[in-house]
This record gives sequence, C-alpha cells and structure tokens, in this order.
Amino acid sequence: MNKPIKWSSFAHNDLTNLLDYLEAKWNKKSCLVFLNKLDFCVDLIEKNPNLFPFFNKKLGIRKCVVTKYNTLFYKISDTKIDILRLYDTRQNDKTLKF
Repeated sequence: MNKPIKWSSFAHNDLTNLLDYLEAKWNKKSCLVFLNKLDFCVDLIEKNPNLFPFFNKKLGIRKCVVTKYNTLFYKISDTKIDILRLYDTRQNDKTLKF
C-alpha cells in the first residue's frame, strides 16, 4: 500500500510562489506543463519512495529533480511521505531551510 503524501507549509508556499511566477512571466500553459511534471514526480515518489537519492542521509531527506530549475525535497516516515520543499535551484542553496 502506498503511503499518503503530505505537503508542508513551506512546500505549499513554494508551489504557490512558483505558479504565480510562471503565470506572470510566462503563461498558463507553462504552469500546466510544470504541474504535469510535478504530478509525475510525486506519483513516482508515492509508488517507490526510495527511488531518488539522498540529499542529506543523516536527516533522511531525499531530492527529486522536477525540472532543471526546481527540485522537490521529501522525507519518508513510517506512516507517510512528507514533501518538505519545492526549491528553485537558481537560489543560493545556503538559504534552503526545512
């Protein structure tokens, strides 16, 4: 049985900000293309949570590259999969907080 996916408030805010940016700078089609890629990645994570490599093995945080500019960070627990962040890789990674 697949574990449920839970989005953190950080990840939810990241997604909202990213979609606002895509719609303002590009168009709605760009948003839909991105959402399709994101849905595909989340489906892969749900089906096989250990598929993607560790970002921080000590903390149990894994990373999934959604696009060349966006990476999804998640953590697996006994009962669920927590989506921690959806991070824009063009930012300084020193600002990445979970």
